[in-house]
Amino acid sequence: MLSAALSGFLLGASLIIAIGAQNAYILRQGLLREHVFILSFICALSDALLIAAGVAGLGTLIAQSPKLISFVTLGGAAFLFWYASVAFRRAFHPEGLRAAGSGGSSLKAAVGTVLALTFLNPHVYLDTVVLLGGLSARFEGVNRAAYGIGAALASFIWFFSLGYGARLLQPVFAKPAAWRVLDILIGLVMAGIATSLLVRFLHN
Repeated sequence: MLSAALSGFLLGASLIIAIGAQNAYILRQGLLREHVFILSFICALSDALLIAAGVAGLGTLIAQSPKLISFVTLGGAAFLFWYASVAFRRAFHPEGLRAAGSGGSSLKAAVGTVLALTFLNPHVYLDTVVLLGGLSARFEGVNRAAYGIGAALASFIWFFSLGYGARLLQPVFAKPAAWRVLDILIGLVMAGIATSLLVRFLHN
């Protein structure tokens, strides 16, 4: 049982700890100290629910539904391109830069953004539901549940560590130039993911 949980934890961590849309957004919100707990919780809970669905067998159904995958791919690419444009606009308009605590996005807007970055990104489904869920077939009964719990635990630890650990970098981001660099990198990440989604869609 412990071995299954450790396997799920390590695989979950290897998929989650990567430069991606969710991570870039949580990093920025953590630096701004805006809605960190609720946003980290939403990301981790979303992953946990998708992992549970995958372990329960939903991954097979998604893999056999090309229309659903195409819809999520196109919608996700459009949203990511839009968010990339927002990040580039922040980077090249210094007046849009602000110190933490100066009053930024509303909780409703932040929650809407993080939900879109989560559920309009096909990579999330492929990683959590299809891949993690598919690999859970190696285990049975309580060991399979332990595997899923281990993978979900990795997500909770990662997102809360990223959200609250980001404040350690605040001295670096006291200068507007650092925010420009961060927003340019975020824009590139979002645009890169969106482009890869479109390329994959066109080649399928």
